[in-house]
Order: sequence, then structure tokens, then C-alpha cells
Amino acid sequence: MSEVAEQSTTRRRARGGGGAARRAERTAVVIETAKYIERNIPNFEVLNEEALKVIEYNAETVLEEIGVNFPENPKALKRWKDAGANIDGDRVRIPRGLARELIKTAPAKFTQHARNPEKNVEIGGNTMVLAPVYGPPFIRDLEGGRRYATISDFQKIVKLTYMSKYLHHSGGTVCEPTDIAVNKRHLDMLYAHMTLTDKPFMGSVTAPQNAQDSVNMCNILFGEEFVQNNTVMTSLININSPMVFDDIMMGAMEVYAENNQACIVSPFIVGGAMAPVSVAGTLTQVLAEALAGVAYNQLCRPGAPVIMGAFVASIDMNSGAPTFGTPEASKILYGAGQLARRLNLPFRSGGSLCGSKLPDAQAAYETANTLNAALLGGVNFCLHSAGWLEGGLVSSLEKLVMDADQLGVLHSIAEGVDMSEDAQAMGAIREVGPGGHYLGCEHTQNNFKSSFWRSDVLDYKPFETWTEDGEKDTVTLANEKVQKMLSDYIQPPIDPSIDEALKAYMQSRKDSEPDAFG
Repeated sequence: MSEVAEQSTTRRRARGGGGAARRAERTAVVIETAKYIERNIPNFEVLNEEALKVIEYNAETVLEEIGVNFPENPKALKRWKDAGANIDGDRVRIPRGLARELIKTAPAKFTQHARNPEKNVEIGGNTMVLAPVYGPPFIRDLEGGRRYATISDFQKIVKLTYMSKYLHHSGGTVCEPTDIAVNKRHLDMLYAHMTLTDKPFMGSVTAPQNAQDSVNMCNILFGEEFVQNNTVMTSLININSPMVFDDIMMGAMEVYAENNQACIVSPFIVGGAMAPVSVAGTLTQVLAEALAGVAYNQLCRPGAPVIMGAFVASIDMNSGAPTFGTPEASKILYGAGQLARRLNLPFRSGGSLCGSKLPDAQAAYETANTLNAALLGGVNFCLHSAGWLEGGLVSSLEKLVMDADQLGVLHSIAEGVDMSEDAQAMGAIREVGPGGHYLGCEHTQNNFKSSFWRSDVLDYKPFETWTEDGEKDTVTLANEKVQKMLSDYIQPPIDPSIDEALKAYMQSRKDSEPDAFG
């Protein structure tokens, strides 16, 4: 072979090698996590100053004259008495102004640490942190339909959340693994969050001991000193509306607050059943319950991180079923956000809430209404932001990836409008002039890759191409995305000694008591 031919062959091989490298780079699995949202847009405020003052006055009247119940919790009753509240059996009446004074020690903003520090989140102020569905006993996907969830389903959701760019947080009880004993499943759920992802997560609240297990396992994962000085868990403390603070939830909150871990103090309200049918009446009760709950959190440990929550649905008066994505629920969310900001507290609400049985048009409409209200209403921690179906009874794998994809829209809207010199595009307008087009102009060539948000799930093909590809609907495309994400999943590394210590703790706790499935 001549020298020229050899050089030509070498060049072809080099080009081929470079092409192979580029193809490998394009097909390599890249796991991206967008930073939590920082809003550059104003919050939408539905209440004027006069309305806010009326609701605040009425809420304090509820606390002072009607009171709230702390049943079977002598420790809480003593704390309230020592703080100056009036105690009558389980009833706690809180003098006007006392709850407001107590909550002044709660931080307006805090950091929740992840085991990967690059995925820490800031909760409060102008931020918005997105976490997946929480609590359903059932799971749904195209392969298995609707069924009771197992630990395998739980692990799939944790993996999908880890792989989803726009979910900043792994959440908590993403579904109930019913194949594990009730008194022990929290250990397996925590272990999944600690090992299958490196995003921040939530602790267990189903019993005070389960909350303590959560703290103990975090002591292994992060180190005991770090846990006492930093927040590594958020937990959901629901109030048994109307105005009952049950001993299980309060017992869990006591554990978390005393260990410097964050609590979401959240009234759980279905309007017309657990609160008045009117928006103003519901907001009054939401504020009264939140004031009492956050104040008690600070009685447990002044300065403990705490989030004011508001989970609100309306009710179908014909069937009695909760409804979601309604205008009344959005008004309550907007108003509760205003009230939380006036208290200088982080705010939790919103999500991919819907009453639909399937990830269909109803689910999409109701979810979009709720997620947009959460963004505009100033929500700082958005639980249920992906995967919720059937009024919270079902976690749907397909809807999880559909919702997680659309969360990118919230990120884009929250950025606001770029008014930089380049974004003003005066050079492009001059270059194109009347009657031209912008496809080939310099500004378009420099910016087209980043100018438009694009879905990774929805179909943008022309009709003919869509037909040739099998006329796939959105659920089918989402199912394909689920399978691809699970096949591409790569577990984030964890120190083997920490992993072994977590397993040993779990086994020790499981061996300490018999299984309970009731």
C-alpha cells in the first residue's frame, strides 16, 4: 500500500472512531437534576388587605373561643399550659396573639440536605421544590392495571423520581408497599430513598417510633452530629381537620422537631365535609389550625424548621367524593399562600391533583389547574407534583413521567422574561427586515437550542409520521418512557459500610417485634 493510501486509511479510521465516540456520547445515559425553582415572577394574590385582616382576626377568635383538641397527649397539654394557653380536658384555647408570638422563632427559609450536596434544596422565600406523589395504597401501570402496591412498585417510583430532571425531591410514601408488615414497611421505604437515589427525602410519620427510626437511620447515613445541626428530612404532619391534633401525628412531630428536622404542618381539608363550604370560612379554619400546629412545633424546639401547609379539595355534593383542580381550591391555595407569607413561613400546597381514574384528559386538566395555581400561589414545597391519580388512591407510573415532564413548564415560566440585550433581538429584526424570515438569521442560529422548552414525552410529529409510528397516544408514549428510564437506571454510589450499617439497623428493628398487617 502506498504512503498516500495508508494516510487516507488512517484518516478514515480516525473519522470513524470519532463518529463512534460521538454516537456513544449521544446514547450515553445522562441523569440530570434541575436546580429547585427560584421565581422571577410575582405571586398571584387573590385577597386584599381588608380580607386578610378579617381572616386573621377570625382565625384567632377560633383559637381563643372555640379552641383545638390535643387528645391523649399529656405532654402537649402541659407544654401549652406552661406557654399560657387555657386547658379544659383535651381542649386547648389559645389566647389571642400567643400562637403568633410563638411562631416567630420558626425560620423563614431553610436548607434540606441530600446525601449528594449538589442536590440540596432551599425551602422558603422565592423557591419552589417539587416532590412526587405521597400516600396511595394502589399502583397503576399499563402492564398490571390497578392493584395494591408492593415494595417493588415503591422502588420503581423512587428510581423514576431519581431519573426525572424536574423533580428535586424523592418524597416519602410514594405508595404503600402492602406486601410488607405495616409496622416494618417504613424501614424498607426509608432504605429505598437512602440508597436508590441521592436526592433529599421525607421521614415516616405513622408512629412516633417510626419517626425515631427515621432519625436513627439518618444518623447512620449522615452522621449524628450533622443531623442535629442540619435538616436532612422533611415530614408531613397532617391535622385531623376540623381542629384535632391526634397523638400519633403530634408524637411524630415532637420527635422531628426535637431533632431539628423539618415538619409540614398541614390541615387536611375537604371543603364542605371537614371545613365550611365557603372560601373565606375554609381559609379561616386553615389559618387557625396552622397557627396552632406551627406554634406547638416551636414549643417542642424553638427554631426548628417548619412549613405551613394547606391541602384542600372541594366535594361533589351528589357523590360525596373529593374533587380537584376546581376554582375554589385554587382560590384557597392563593389565599393560604398570602397568609403564610404574612407569617414569614415557608408554604406547602398544590400538586398533580386530580380525581380521574386514568391518566386521561380529566387528569390533565385538573393537574394543570393545580400545578399552575401552585406556581402562581407561591408554594415553596409542592408535594404530589407527579404521579397522583384517583383522588390520591393511586400512584400511576405513566402519569408520574407525564407530570414530571410537564414540571419543566413551571421551571420555564418561573424564569420570567429575559430582557438582556441579546434577548431583545434588535439585530435579528434589522437583519431580517420586512417580509423575510428568521430561520437562518444569526440570532436564531445562536439561540434556537435553548429558546424553546420541549417536552420529552409529548408527540410533536406530523400526522403522517405519527401514523407510520403506530398512532401512539400519550399514555403509550409515557409507558415507553417508563420502561426506558427503568432500563437506564444506574444506582448512585453509597459507602458500603454505611449501607451495611443501615441493613443491620433494619434487621435489628424487624427482629424486635412481630409482624403486624392490621
